[in-house]
Amino acid sequence: MMQTNGYTTVAGWVAAAFLALSLLAVGPAKAQELEGFWDDPFKDLQADVEAAREEGKAGVFVFFEMDDCPFCHRMKTQVFTDSEVQEYIKENLVTVSIDIEGDVVMSDPEGNELKEKDFAFKQYRVRATPVMIFFDTQGEPAVRYTGPTHTPEEFLQLMEFFVSGAYSEPGMNFFKYKKQ
Repeated sequence: MMQTNGYTTVAGWVAAAFLALSLLAVGPAKAQELEGFWDDPFKDLQADVEAAREEGKAGVFVFFEMDDCPFCHRMKTQVFTDSEVQEYIKENLVTVSIDIEGDVVMSDPEGNELKEKDFAFKQYRVRATPVMIFFDTQGEPAVRYTGPTHTPEEFLQLMEFFVSGAYSEPGMNFFKYKKQ
């Protein structure tokens, strides 16, 4: 058993309290930075595709996630909060978050109603998270990316790959695109 004097114990408690307060202060700040990031709380992908088309956007960005996913959390706190990412995505895409374990009823791009978890698993075979799918303005999945991007810059490249239409070039994939 470790013995401590009064000073060490008090210093330890002060340090722990400071750390806890720091974490509390950062958490809400990051949450506020992401507030308004998701365009569709009702998860009506048919309407989202129509909105993207009407607004002249490239399509719909769907982020498949689950609560206990540390990689999803990292995307939401370190990538999606980046000001360049937020500016680019708002200009070019409609955004929707899908909980792969969710029971919320939503509409797929064809207007069929189903639970989030059924949309994720039965229609798109999402088993691990995060998965990001970019739908074009016809409601067709155009780009699928599994796992987190390493940096906001890499996510910007992924969005540019979709928005530019580079994904439709014969033989092109995101990894080749990044090397250009």
